[in-house]
Amino acid sequence: MVLCLIVVISEVLVRTTWLRHVGTALLVIVVTAVAANLGVVPAGSPPDAPVIVYEGIFAYLAPLSIFWLLLQVNLRDVLQAGLPMLSLFLIGAVGTAAGVVLGMWVIDGAEVLGTSYAALGGMFVGTYTGGSVNFNALALNYGVMRDGALYGGAVAVDNIMTAVWMVATLGLPRLLAPLWARSTRGSQTASSGPLLGVREDTEAVHPVDLGLAGALGFGALWGSDVLAELTGIPSVLLLTTFALVLAQIPAVARRPGARVLGLFAVYLFLAVIGAFCEVAALQSLGSLGPTLLLFTAITVGVHGLVTYGAARLLRLDLVMTSVASQANVGGATSALALARSLGRSDLVLPAVLLGSLGLAVGTFLGFWVAEAVLPLLA
Repeated sequence: MVLCLIVVISEVLVRTTWLRHVGTALLVIVVTAVAANLGVVPAGSPPDAPVIVYEGIFAYLAPLSIFWLLLQVNLRDVLQAGLPMLSLFLIGAVGTAAGVVLGMWVIDGAEVLGTSYAALGGMFVGTYTGGSVNFNALALNYGVMRDGALYGGAVAVDNIMTAVWMVATLGLPRLLAPLWARSTRGSQTASSGPLLGVREDTEAVHPVDLGLAGALGFGALWGSDVLAELTGIPSVLLLTTFALVLAQIPAVARRPGARVLGLFAVYLFLAVIGAFCEVAALQSLGSLGPTLLLFTAITVGVHGLVTYGAARLLRLDLVMTSVASQANVGGATSALALARSLGRSDLVLPAVLLGSLGLAVGTFLGFWVAEAVLPLLA
């Protein structure tokens, strides 16, 4: 109930007040983070007491939002954004790895964190290349989950920094615009700021429209999970493929309902991201909390400097850079929400594809850093 009301309040404020310059996505994150830290809604979802609403949104609504919004994508609209965004994404992954190494050196990870420092560094390389799936894959392999304090602290600072970087990537295109050359590549669709929903996101729908959108979405989600078990291909890649094939069918692409469902699902996902920004979790960690927060801040900071610096040198579009960076740090759904919030519908599909690529390569990069690079610091 509260999450839905936060979406409503944020949308109304963005439409009717000066907060239109902030955008609904950012406002949803901030308002939910405040509500969570005030105790209005649960802050985080610990493994021993999971919040069923949050877990359900991550498991079902997040992938469904990708499917529904991709039903509006025409492949011809995104071809020009492909190669520049891929380059920025790979550069950002290198920046993340460099940030982890620098961060571990600054906090003297081998001394402060003990023998788990290399594993922890690999976990953050994985999560800031593709997402929490990579984070947990490395944590399971190295047994970091057995150290409750260290694993819990890592999860807490990861959630906080993910929310902070979402806010940063929403604001950086506006802040850095004066420093950017006017002639940039990848800006074929001008950004007009957040899409406020007055026209683009308002649809007249019938129960038949919602029923068909729901049937397609849940059917594709079920089918992608079944095929993922049979083939080993990540479910999100299969779900994206289903959506893209259906999107090229005019009768599907023109049918109303999917856009509204997808956008609302994205806002609920962003609300949960805000709810995971738990300040109290840091306080309970003692000195370990600020140390891990400094490490992650350095990691994401170096990633940002490398990514935006490369974009400046290559004269690439700022919004494209933010979306590529968010695909690294936040994953496919966060990058999709960012592209949508910054008014760049042409970047929605590249955002999802890059997030899927991060899932594929993040674990490998994390293992390489943990096994070959970080041990050198000791």
